[in-house]
Amino acid sequence: MNRRLRDAQHEPGVARDRSSSLRVSAERRMQDMQEANAHLVHATLAAEQLGESAKRVKRQQDEFIAMLAHELRNPLAPIRSAAALLDRIEPVDPRVKAISDIVGRQVAHMARLLDDLLDASRVTSGKVTLRRRPTSVAEFVDEAVETTRSLVESQHQTLTLTLPPSPLYVNGDPTRLAQVVGNLLHNASKYTPDDGTIDLSVRQDGASVVLRLKDNGGGIAEEAIEGIFDLFTQEERSLSRSHGGLGVGLAVVRSMVELHGGSITVHSDGIGRGTEFTVVLPRIDHVAEPVPVHANEPEVGSARVLVVDDNQDAGDMLAMLLQVSGHDVEVARDGLTALTAFARQRSQVVLCDIGLPGMSGYEVGKRMRLQKNEDDLEPLLIALTGYDSPADRARTLASGFDCHVAKPADFDAILALIQHHFAARRTNAAAGRGPAISR
Repeated sequence: MNRRLRDAQHEPGVARDRSSSLRVSAERRMQDMQEANAHLVHATLAAEQLGESAKRVKRQQDEFIAMLAHELRNPLAPIRSAAALLDRIEPVDPRVKAISDIVGRQVAHMARLLDDLLDASRVTSGKVTLRRRPTSVAEFVDEAVETTRSLVESQHQTLTLTLPPSPLYVNGDPTRLAQVVGNLLHNASKYTPDDGTIDLSVRQDGASVVLRLKDNGGGIAEEAIEGIFDLFTQEERSLSRSHGGLGVGLAVVRSMVELHGGSITVHSDGIGRGTEFTVVLPRIDHVAEPVPVHANEPEVGSARVLVVDDNQDAGDMLAMLLQVSGHDVEVARDGLTALTAFARQRSQVVLCDIGLPGMSGYEVGKRMRLQKNEDDLEPLLIALTGYDSPADRARTLASGFDCHVAKPADFDAILALIQHHFAARRTNAAAGRGPAISR
């Protein structure tokens, strides 16, 4: 039997069949490999196309959000100025003050929503830049408390602040850290009923600073805790949406805390049982207390101020506010008119919009910076604009502006900039130095 098999294997026909079978098998394997390679190439190309498409969509989304913010900031500016003006003039009707406060709070709320939306876009794009320095925790906590005070008071809530006896410091961006605490306070007030309580405390824990914010408000359902910091995530609510919001504030908070090397956690015993947020930040050793920039600065008298804005309501409202504050004000609607008024008025302060017809605010700033008034002193140039990205801020400073202020601006902050500019000018003059530049 074995012999017959061996003989059959040596027959020419059997050898040819086997050789043919091997060749066909090899060809099939080669064909399969070629098809697999083709599929891989197609899949790679498809993935690249999807990636490029996703980048394009993200870029378009960011551009849309930036434009949306700009378009919404412009009408908010005169509304905020009008509310501030109502607060500064003698009211005929006692209800005017209450109306002014309500308008001011709602504009501040809308501005906060815009800032959160823009920051959410920047965080997801990796475009957030921190300006770090040794910062007292009390500095940014006090600022956050002040920005939310009117909201807390309007709802008759009790806010208790507990700070340690000795100052604590972190290496951080005070503006961003104030935003973190402010967002948490705003969130706590929003979900806490009238006459509720909010407790904010700061303590040291070894090499860390621990901020704890606790309220007795609506609480968070157990199933919602896990995703509470996710972008565009909100708890289920009734159609009334009584609390509002975009679902981006806590996502921005977490991102800012993590950019500072810290962490944030949340705890709630459930619906109706309040919420507690805990922020942990790396502590740094004691540093010398900075001297307050605006300490003991005398009041500024009447300054010659030029307001440049093609939005008539925005320009007029800001001009009225400045006039009520004792300044001599002119208003220009475009760049060429602004340059003429600047030379005629010998303006000491310029508040200039960027998106002007004909000549942009950037060009206006450059040309003004090249001019001198009769006193041969540098004017204070403030860009007042709805464009507020880091690139926008860098461009305004490169165009000769001293400051970049986003609309809707806090009028008290503008007055502080003017006051500081003239105080620095007086200090330089007394010391025999040249004119002050606030940049």
